[in-house]
Amino acid sequence: MPEMKLVLANPKNGKTYQITLDEKKSRALIGRKIGEVISGDLIGLPGYEVEITGGSDKDGFPMRPDVHGGVRKRVLLSGPPGFHPTRPGERRRKTVRGNMITDEIVQVNAKIVKEGEKPIEEILGK
Repeated sequence: MPEMKLVLANPKNGKTYQITLDEKKSRALIGRKIGEVISGDLIGLPGYEVEITGGSDKDGFPMRPDVHGGVRKRVLLSGPPGFHPTRPGERRRKTVRGNMITDEIVQVNAKIVKEGEKPIEEILGK
């Protein structure tokens, strides 16, 4: 299993934090879907609640919330994530990853929904 990174956004101050997850913490995320709110205890952030917002796999294909499962599919897209049209009404068939986290996902994007007792900088040591 490739090393998984968690990119955690804090909507309150607009900062993001990149956290490298070990094997045990990565396993806790596998099987979760985009939009799920998980306990921060699973990823080493006691008291926090985190919502999964997206991610990308080992080859750089983005996850899409409307593609079900953990598979790679070629779908017709008219907007992001995965395709940014240059002309109005433009659509294109692109390869994207489903909305479920599998062991092929290397980056998971998330945002803080509920803060814990300690500030996040103190927990991460930044």
